[in-house]
Amino acid sequence: MQFVYMTQRQYRGLTEDQVYEHGSFFTFPNAAHDPKQASDDHNAYFDQAVLAEQVGFDGVALNEHHMTPFCLGSVVDVEAAILARITERIKIILIGNPITASRNPIRLAEELAMIDSISRGRLVTGWVRGSGPEQFANNANPAYNREMFEEGHDLIVQAWTRPGPWRYEGKHFHYRHINPWALPYQKPIPPAMVPGVLSRETALWAVSQSYPYIGLGSALRSSADLWNFYADEAAARGWQAGSENFGHVVFVYCDQSSERAQEVGRKMLYGGGNANFAKAQYTLPAGYNSPAAIKRLAGAPQSGWLGVTKESLNEATVGSRSDSVAEGYRKTQATYEKMRQELQVVVGTPEEVTEKLKIVMRCIRPGMLIMVSQGVLGTEDRSRSIQLIGQHVLPELRAEGQRLGLTDMFERQPGSVRLDPGQTRAPVVDMDAIEEFLASPTP
Repeated sequence: MQFVYMTQRQYRGLTEDQVYEHGSFFTFPNAAHDPKQASDDHNAYFDQAVLAEQVGFDGVALNEHHMTPFCLGSVVDVEAAILARITERIKIILIGNPITASRNPIRLAEELAMIDSISRGRLVTGWVRGSGPEQFANNANPAYNREMFEEGHDLIVQAWTRPGPWRYEGKHFHYRHINPWALPYQKPIPPAMVPGVLSRETALWAVSQSYPYIGLGSALRSSADLWNFYADEAAARGWQAGSENFGHVVFVYCDQSSERAQEVGRKMLYGGGNANFAKAQYTLPAGYNSPAAIKRLAGAPQSGWLGVTKESLNEATVGSRSDSVAEGYRKTQATYEKMRQELQVVVGTPEEVTEKLKIVMRCIRPGMLIMVSQGVLGTEDRSRSIQLIGQHVLPELRAEGQRLGLTDMFERQPGSVRLDPGQTRAPVVDMDAIEEFLASPTP
């Protein structure tokens, strides 16, 4: 089983009041940008990634958002290239490359191949469509997002595996000459995975490619439902999904006392967190999502993801009044408590964090657990959490993973376990453990 460290790399030069007053992170005016603050933040985040390697994490994950203080990683391949050179062992996991937003699959193929080469085969690619705001930030037509994503992905794989030179004429992309000399270290291609937020369409595409699916912080029951859907689709294609096909994201903060952990942990939802990432009109541009996907997002018990909540949808469609700053704080506090109860947020001492993450592992049996240090936590607090997790939490979780028989995508090739015709697939989650947890008192 793989244990991965991640942070959103937020810009730490804004006050929460400023974010709440504006109404979201996305579209916040960049006149507030302080270059020294941004430089300090970038370098602190790199230092923490190196520390994560030193204390025993298996991977460090990076994501990408554009034109927002919510995430300074506007060009994730730049960060990944730096980590390829300043780390030695840890896997560099991308969550991920928004193919449609870049609109140049061959350039993307070359960038990723160089990262894989510099790191000597430590790259794990992640294929994402890019959130709604990425379409605005990159002037991409959201109605073509999915088909451009799939065509771009196939073109990247061809660029890595098909001897050149050759010409490509597709629906959305056209190249007169393809013959890259930047090729991956790992053959035939670097391992890949598909992050998503309860999108059955995305999960179905991941199954079609035998790619692992990474759930981005949804609640246990919602994750289980999506993973069962994935496993059913895999079985229909003749193979058994297992823990190697799934990863799960949890917001984690660890400190020496429960009181201190709760005090700092609440900062992970700074400014409203994911629920205040963007207003709904940016998150859900026309044509980007299917009606069924929008309904699932708005109704899922995950307290909003990148701006999708029932309240934000009402504000965008019927013009309900925006929240005051005080109401923003109140909602964030309620969101924090709800996410803590659902184990989407796990904070506490090493012992408390260990026991809660063991519950997550038993319930949904992921092959990869991604611990996200969210928000604008101070450098000392974040570093202390990384060290405590490495020293006390990871050894216990590794033993639990072995006890549960959880394999990862590097131990067993996703899609390699075949099913005989008519054979019933094995369970991929423990529904009894989930129901037992949900029926138990609030942890």
